[in-house]
Amino acid sequence: MNKGAIKLFEKLGKKKFSPRQICEVGVYLPEESNVLHFIKKGIPTTLIEADPNYMQQCKDYFAKYPQVKYVEAAVYDKKGTIELCRKASSTFISSLDASPALVNDGYQVADEDKFTAQSITFDEVDDGQIDLLSVDIEGAEWYVIKHMTSRPPVISLETHGKYYVNSKIIEISTWMAKNDYQIWYKDRSDTVYVKRGTFSISLIENVGLLFTNINLSLIRLKGKLRGKV
Repeated sequence: MNKGAIKLFEKLGKKKFSPRQICEVGVYLPEESNVLHFIKKGIPTTLIEADPNYMQQCKDYFAKYPQVKYVEAAVYDKKGTIELCRKASSTFISSLDASPALVNDGYQVADEDKFTAQSITFDEVDDGQIDLLSVDIEGAEWYVIKHMTSRPPVISLETHGKYYVNSKIIEISTWMAKNDYQIWYKDRSDTVYVKRGTFSISLIENVGLLFTNINLSLIRLKGKLRGKV
């Protein structure tokens, strides 16, 4: 069960925000989709997944939801082909300096885990109408934001997790500030941003974010003391 998906769905419901068009990049297993509950409500959704095995599972699982579109490709900085590495639930671009599997698990890229996929830039699939974007592509999230046409009111990105911090967090944070986004909340791995004016963020939510930031900092400090970071 993806607790983060339930949290996102319920928190947006409380804000009375109902997306009209969704895009999720990096789905993994369909039942783990971060937008699963929105799909089940019938909201038009584009799912982008580089791993053909997971993509086929998505097509089978969501077969009774005709509003779902599928793009089998890796989102990157340029079009062509790219080498990825599949390790358990983590599929990442093998040339990346950092990903959760590399940092948290000490994984070493192995030839038997590699596969090649088509790579695209996000503007190839972004029609400018996305209003909820979820991205979890193990360290390559910046390449989605960099080439995005839409300015979704809500954006969920994997930015951290245990000892891992996205290597492009400065670029992501700079882009968010420039385009008038603020952090709404964080969980164990994702940061959820909201475009200013979409809905109000309460004092309790801001305090919760402060405590989450403190907790994440303590975890990373422990990692540094243990030589994990």
